[in-house]
Amino acid sequence: MDEKTLHTLEYPKILERLAGYATFSASAQMARNLRPTSRLEEARRLQKITSEARLLLSLNSEISVGGVSDIRPLVERAARHGVLEPAEFLAIKDTLISARNIARSLERKESTFPLLVEITAPLTPPPGLIEAISRVISDRGEILDSASETLARLRREVKVAFDRLMTRLEHMVNDPRIAPMLQDNLITQRNGRYVIPLRAEFKGQVRSIIHDQSSSGATLFVEPLAVVDLNNEWHELQLRVRDEERRILAELSDQVGAHFEALSALTEALARFDFALACARYAEDLRASEPVLVQYRHPARPDHPGSTIRLYQARHPLLDPQTVVPIDVDLDEDTFCVIITGPNTGGKTVTLKTVGLLALMAQSGLHIPARSGSALSVFDNIFADIGDEQSIEQSLSTFSGHIKNISRILRRASTRTLVLFDELGAGTDPQEGAALARAILAYMVEKRIPCLIATHYPELKIFAHNTPGVINASMEFDLNTLRPTYHLTLGLPGRSNALAIASRLGLDPVIIEKARAEINPEELRAENLLNEIHRQRDAARRARERAEKEQREVERLRAELAERLEKIEEERQRLLEKVREEAEQEAESLRREVEEVRRQLMRARQPLEALQPLREKSEALVENARTALISAAPLGETASTPQHPFHAGDKVRVRSLGMQGVITALGEEDAEVQVGNLRVRARLSDLQKPGQKESAETEPPARRTTKGRTTLKAATPAEVSVYYPSPGMEIDLRGQVAEDALDALERYLESAVLAGLPFVRIIHGKGTGKLRQVIRQALDASPHVKSHSPGEEREGGEGVTIARLKVD
Repeated sequence: MDEKTLHTLEYPKILERLAGYATFSASAQMARNLRPTSRLEEARRLQKITSEARLLLSLNSEISVGGVSDIRPLVERAARHGVLEPAEFLAIKDTLISARNIARSLERKESTFPLLVEITAPLTPPPGLIEAISRVISDRGEILDSASETLARLRREVKVAFDRLMTRLEHMVNDPRIAPMLQDNLITQRNGRYVIPLRAEFKGQVRSIIHDQSSSGATLFVEPLAVVDLNNEWHELQLRVRDEERRILAELSDQVGAHFEALSALTEALARFDFALACARYAEDLRASEPVLVQYRHPARPDHPGSTIRLYQARHPLLDPQTVVPIDVDLDEDTFCVIITGPNTGGKTVTLKTVGLLALMAQSGLHIPARSGSALSVFDNIFADIGDEQSIEQSLSTFSGHIKNISRILRRASTRTLVLFDELGAGTDPQEGAALARAILAYMVEKRIPCLIATHYPELKIFAHNTPGVINASMEFDLNTLRPTYHLTLGLPGRSNALAIASRLGLDPVIIEKARAEINPEELRAENLLNEIHRQRDAARRARERAEKEQREVERLRAELAERLEKIEEERQRLLEKVREEAEQEAESLRREVEEVRRQLMRARQPLEALQPLREKSEALVENARTALISAAPLGETASTPQHPFHAGDKVRVRSLGMQGVITALGEEDAEVQVGNLRVRARLSDLQKPGQKESAETEPPARRTTKGRTTLKAATPAEVSVYYPSPGMEIDLRGQVAEDALDALERYLESAVLAGLPFVRIIHGKGTGKLRQVIRQALDASPHVKSHSPGEEREGGEGVTIARLKVD
């Protein structure tokens, strides 16, 4: 990509913000070095990695590579037989543990995160290396005694030698003959040797070696000859401990260096994984979406390059998302060049930078701050001439600087590049500048170079109107507030607001009328017509916005009402269940009391015939209470209490089937019965308790099959239909290969038809459009589908297909 354009469009600022989301120095550097690719498949792959990372963060927001270090310099030093320090081994160990945890978190998730699993494949640490470091280095960065038997033995000997030395010195400082000669009753250290503070006037009284004296000269720090050998022994053991520790660290360093390639690949994989997470976090904060990257198409017109630019609600990523005004840049199949006109500070330059910067981000694998469904071609290069090109060093004027840059761009531009020119032809005589701008524009149209050009020249408006492939666009201006609105309007040129602004700012009306008289009447009529078009368009847009707002409010109220009704129904069912449980508990208590009375009568040898009516009456009361609870009508329906003895959980016989089952749900006139592995719905009049006598013979049922739904129909009015469970109103096929997606779709459609669903929602995503095309071709050939169409914008647009099914 053109480096000058990258800086012109402020692409490095995007990379610096992206680096701020990295938690690893290597990934932050990777973000700063990111450059757009001109290869379509590579750009799509990078976009897919960012999408997978966003999905991973949505499922596990805590995943991170925090605590890792760039261990490549350490490993490289170890590979050259350098000796690492304990703290450096801890950094390697922490990095390896973090890598292992990430690798484990993505185990068996290749179907969901195939590219992330590929990136993290090298994250498995070399076997035994973490354990080897843990065996030698403690969590505080100290070499453990368990590192070697020799080290443990030497450290024990050092401790014994030290204790002997201290015991001898303490005995001396506490000796009544020596203590009066000491400045203080303490033991200190000088030059690595333990000494005692002897007063200078007693020099020679204690046979010793002088190692130091105080600044005043009043105190001598001496090592008594009696402890010289002990000091020597302690010091020699310390040196042996140091040498053993050095040997252990060197051995462990060689073990690390032996895995140089694996550890370098592991660090690189950590950086790439953290970079993917940084892209995902940046996209979340930008409220960005994955763009659809498309190939250069075969245009319907021979004078079109085949490029695609469709940006919906696009926002400049460096502006405040709370105040930035989104724009739509949707070029149809006949358009590849846009001429943008409008007032100064109206947003023309921001529009050019937004389009260029979003194209760069898309080709870098970054999601763009635009609505889902936005699509872009992958350009071989992007060129921009924006801003003041004046150079004092080269003695170039603003105009000369622009022309030099434009000349460089035109030499390199082609049908597969995107060109952005701001204020084309400005900085010189207006008449000559307009002629030059028109000639440059005609050259780019002839060469079929996709471009966006901002200008003030009215001649270019006429050129755009009369030239195929070129379209006018304008930045809107509010004459009431005398401020730009920053809205981009495609298809209409900008209006000349000079006279209107001068009038509102209080310029003498006589002067304004004289100026108006100098303008060509044809231009005035065209300007008036353009004003009327803008006024009517603004009125239509306001009406549409009001309608959309009212529709959103209706949808909100509908959802709120449905939620409230659902909660009320849940509460009603909860209360009914509570009352039913209480009634059953009371019924059980009543039965126990009756049984207890029966046992007492039997013990008293009293007749039980008088107890039978009481038992029958209690059972009748219990059955009536159950029936009344079960037959309670749902909200919104007329409550009628059917007189039937059934309730959920009863074993019944379905007379028309001649089979027994268990009632799983009850309605007012029918019930759902589990018969073996099937659930059937039958009228209550067709149910019979086991052992109950039939009132009339039931004829064998007649069988009728209609489009997968089996109905058993008897001579009586009772009717039983096999119940097929619903597979749900939608199926998500995103991320599947075409063959697997078609198999899943076929099974789903069969289940949906059997369940009697009128329509289904198939989610395939937008992506490249290949999966969408295959699915819609399959729907065209399916015997179960009546028709299908794309989803509405609020349903997912082109990423969703609504299929209406053939059901009776």
